[in-house]
Amino acid sequence: MDIAAVNVLSYEDFVDVFGNVVEKCPLIPAAVWSCRPFVSVKALEAAINEFIDALPESGKEGILRCHPDLAGRDLKSGTLTRESLEEQAEAGMDALSSLEAARMARLNEEYKKRFGFPFVICARMNEKAAILQQLSERCQNERIVERTRGIEEVKKICRLRIHTLLLSDRTFKL
Repeated sequence: MDIAAVNVLSYEDFVDVFGNVVEKCPLIPAAVWSCRPFVSVKALEAAINEFIDALPESGKEGILRCHPDLAGRDLKSGTLTRESLEEQAEAGMDALSSLEAARMARLNEEYKKRFGFPFVICARMNEKAAILQQLSERCQNERIVERTRGIEEVKKICRLRIHTLLLSDRTFKL
């Protein structure tokens, strides 16, 4: 799908296609639909990023809370979104040793207890060892630092999801 095709999508179709570029936040593409026409894929990404940046801190934390724990209960129970499942599998989160899984669970809980939202990292840009290291290191940060870092990771995830949608050979049932 190219940007010209994106620009002629109805509101409903736009939200159907882009509704999960920010995990479980279809409100964001719903809001940026009215920014059409987009001159490029980068302009679409920029519109989403500007919407996120304009949110109050509580809204940004809400976006972070929509993300599942890495290698957490949603992965184990099969309730991850298709996108998250693919991303976590690509990073090896579905193939942790029992020791790695226990460490991941402990660090996820420590992180959520400290910050009030789950650890977010762009899994597609990391492997499991790097994710575990980042989770351990980032548990030591201040809340404002982690909120900012988490939102930057959300934007990376969003960018890659948009590129997957627009630059792949996937077809959409509209």
